[in-house]
Amino acid sequence: MEFRRVLRSSTAVVVGAALLISGCTSDDGGSDKSESKQPLPTSTRPPGGDAAPLRPLPKKIPAVLQTYYEQDLKWGECGTIGFECANLTVPLDYDDPSAGSDLQLAVSRKKAPGGGDPVGSLMVNPGGPGGSAIDYLQQAAAVGFPPELRENYDIVGMDPRGVGRSEPVECLSDREMDGYTRTDQTPDDPGEVDELVTAYKNFAEGCEQRTSGLLAHVSTRDVARDMDVLRAALGDEKLYYYGASYGTYLGATYAGLFPSRTGRLVLDGAMDPSLEAVDINRQQTGGFATAFRAFAEDCVERRNCPLGNGTTRQAGKKLGAFFEKVDDKPLETGESRTLTESLATTGVIQAMYTQVYWPRLRAALADGMEGDGAGLLALADAYYERAADGSYGNIMFANPAVNCLDLPPAFSGPAEVRDGVASFEKVSPVFGRTFAWASLNCAYWQVEHTGEPHRIAANGAAPMIVVGTTRDPATPYAWAQGLAGQMKTADLLTYDGDGHTAFMQGSRCIDEAITRYYVDGDMPPEGKRCS
Repeated sequence: MEFRRVLRSSTAVVVGAALLISGCTSDDGGSDKSESKQPLPTSTRPPGGDAAPLRPLPKKIPAVLQTYYEQDLKWGECGTIGFECANLTVPLDYDDPSAGSDLQLAVSRKKAPGGGDPVGSLMVNPGGPGGSAIDYLQQAAAVGFPPELRENYDIVGMDPRGVGRSEPVECLSDREMDGYTRTDQTPDDPGEVDELVTAYKNFAEGCEQRTSGLLAHVSTRDVARDMDVLRAALGDEKLYYYGASYGTYLGATYAGLFPSRTGRLVLDGAMDPSLEAVDINRQQTGGFATAFRAFAEDCVERRNCPLGNGTTRQAGKKLGAFFEKVDDKPLETGESRTLTESLATTGVIQAMYTQVYWPRLRAALADGMEGDGAGLLALADAYYERAADGSYGNIMFANPAVNCLDLPPAFSGPAEVRDGVASFEKVSPVFGRTFAWASLNCAYWQVEHTGEPHRIAANGAAPMIVVGTTRDPATPYAWAQGLAGQMKTADLLTYDGDGHTAFMQGSRCIDEAITRYYVDGDMPPEGKRCS
C-alpha cells in the first residue's frame, strides 16, 4: 500500500493494509502548543543496522554528462496561471549515457514574487513513489507553504521519470485495474492463492509489455541523479529540498550521492533506507495499527459509533467481523461495481492518513454495516486515484515499478508468505494477513532489482532536518529515528501527533521551525519536540 496524504502530498511503499486492534494512544493532534511532554516511542535498532553504506559519486561531473548539466531550460506557459513549465533532458541510463536514449522530464516552477533576491530554488517531492511533484507544487506547496517561505524561494516540482507527465509507466487498462483492485488479498484456500498470484503476474507482465525499456531505469538512484541535473540547470550550486514520505528516501539518497551539493533539506515522514522490504512492510503494518487505535479511541467515545462504544479491542474485532462478512458477500454500491473485502480494507486505510477523513470513515462504516458499500468504495477510489469516469492515475503503476527495482522482493513465493504471515498477524491480528500477502507483488516483477538496503551517512552535507510523527501510520516514527541516526549532519524534529507527515498539518511549532530553517538557515534545537 502506498504512503498517502490529503492532496496526494505523500505516498509510500507497501501494497496492502493492516491495523492493530489493542492498546491505546494519545488524543492530541495539531495544536499550537510549542512543546509536548508525552513519552515518545523509541527505536532499539542501531541506526543503519548491518546495511552497506551508500557511496557518494565523484564530485567531478563526467564529461559524457556535461551537455545534460549545461542545458538551458526553455520556460513557457503551461495552462496554470502563475506557473511556468519546461522539459529537462536526462539520459535513460546514467551508466551508458552515450547510448543515445534520452528522457524528457516535466518541470514546473512558481517564481518568488516581487523583485527581491530569492535564496534559490526549493525542489519539492510529495512521495509515492509515483506522486506527481507538479500536482503537489501547483495544488499544495505554491499556495499552502508559509508566505515567508514562498517569498524567498522559487518553488520547483519535477515529475520523476515514469511518473505523471514524465514518460509515465503504464501497466493495465482501466477495466483491468478494476479487476486487479478487487482481487482477494487474504486468500483462504489454494484456489484464492492462485488467483492472487495470477493477478500479480498479469500486472507485472502488463507493465513490461506497455513500458518495456524504461522499467529498468526508474530507480530512486536514477531520480536522485535527475535531481542533480535539474539543480544545475536551475543555476543552483546546492539542492534545497522538501520531501515527504517516500520523498524523504529520495532526498536522503541525493544527500548520500552528492553530499557536497546538498543544501537545506527537510525530510518529513521519513523512511529508513537500511531496512529490507519485508521489514518495511511489517513495520508499516504496525504504523497503521497505531493509526487505527487512535481512530477507534475517538470513535468509541461518540454516540452511534459504527464500531460500538466499548474498548478499542472490541472495535477492532467488530471491524474484522465486518470484513469477513464482506468477504463472504460483497456489498452493493449503487453502481456496477460491488465492494469486496479488499476494497473495503483499502477504504479504511485511506482514512488512516489524516484525521480529516475520520468523520467520512465513520459514516461509510455505518452505511456498510447496513449493506451499503458506496462510502467505503469512494474512499478506496480516492486511494487508487480512480476518477469518476473510471480512469486511473499513474501512481498505481509507478509505485511498484520503483519499489520492485529499489529492493529485493519481500517474499519469493506463496510458501514464504505462509511462513511469514504469523509475524504480520502478531503486529495486527485482524489485518496482518493482508499486508503479508500484499508483500508478494514484487516476486513476479519482470525486471531484476538493482538496489539493496543501505545506510546513508552523507558526510559533508549541510545540516538538515528529519521530521518524525509519533503516530504516523505510513512511515513509523522509528524510521525517522533511524534515518536521523544514520545521517551525520541531520537532526530529528519530532511531532507528537497523529497523521502522515507534519509540515503544514496544524502544528505552529513544526511550521515555524521548518520556515526558520529554510529562510535563515537556523536549525531547531537538538531533540526539539512539537505538538
